[in-house]
Amino acid sequence: MKKVLALIASITLTSTAIMAQEEAPVAEAPAAAPTTTAAPATSADEGYNPLSAKRIHSSDIMWRKTVLRALDLREKQNKPIFSNGKEITKIIIEAVKAGILTPYASDSLTAKLPMEKFLKNIQLPSAEPVLTEEEKAFKDSEKDEWGGDGEAPAETASKGGSEFFPKDLYQMQIKEDMIFDKQRSRMYYDILAITLFVPADHPDNIKGIEIPIASFSYKELAEKVFVNNPNAVWYNPQNDSEHRNLADAFEIRLFSSYIIKVSNPEDQYLVDIYGGDPKTGILQYTRSDGVTMDVRNTPCLV
Repeated sequence: MKKVLALIASITLTSTAIMAQEEAPVAEAPAAAPTTTAAPATSADEGYNPLSAKRIHSSDIMWRKTVLRALDLREKQNKPIFSNGKEITKIIIEAVKAGILTPYASDSLTAKLPMEKFLKNIQLPSAEPVLTEEEKAFKDSEKDEWGGDGEAPAETASKGGSEFFPKDLYQMQIKEDMIFDKQRSRMYYDILAITLFVPADHPDNIKGIEIPIASFSYKELAEKVFVNNPNAVWYNPQNDSEHRNLADAFEIRLFSSYIIKVSNPEDQYLVDIYGGDPKTGILQYTRSDGVTMDVRNTPCLV
């Protein structure tokens, strides 16, 4: 009987204590002291080049050199990426117009090129009228004999204003990093940017020098434009069933090119460093550097 009374008393006291706690006001927790420094942000991309399509960590790079390569798409070995109707230049221009690809002002890929400027860069020159030799002679004679402005007849108005055809834009440059990865013990060719030019020898190029149109991130090109695009084709001239996507073609180096610049303190081209002869510059650089480089990338197309 005593045990039962003691148990009842214990239960009563416990219930009373719980009720008292519920009725008591809850004290607010003191505000946390403001922190003066935030924890460092961590990212899975830290240590990787954001412009690179390859996942090579900076701590694994034992040797690196940035090179600039020139491509003439009229060469026989480059015709597979410049096939009729599937020109790489056509694919790039169409992607920019569709808003898929971002044009940049230079191959550093820091400043975006406005769409209006890009469209202007691919327009044929239209500032001056296109005159025949007879019309030029007429203009000069009118100016000399009559003191007038020598304006040609109205039918000699400019024929410019339309865009360059993709076949007209056969000059390209590739900016890439040559990297020796000590983790994998192999050399990588890491393409960073591709630049289109109006060729210097094009008849509609009134300046007579290569005119840059725009530069493009190769990583963006490969991931957004080339992959799964049925028109982005490296045309196999030996076997129609073995055409390749352009992303694969660039990855396994199915193009012909030659080095025109290697990173240096004065940012000079090889032709300027070695007395105006590009071939001598390439040979001299290769010998003095002591690192074997594919000076001219000429793959087999079979």
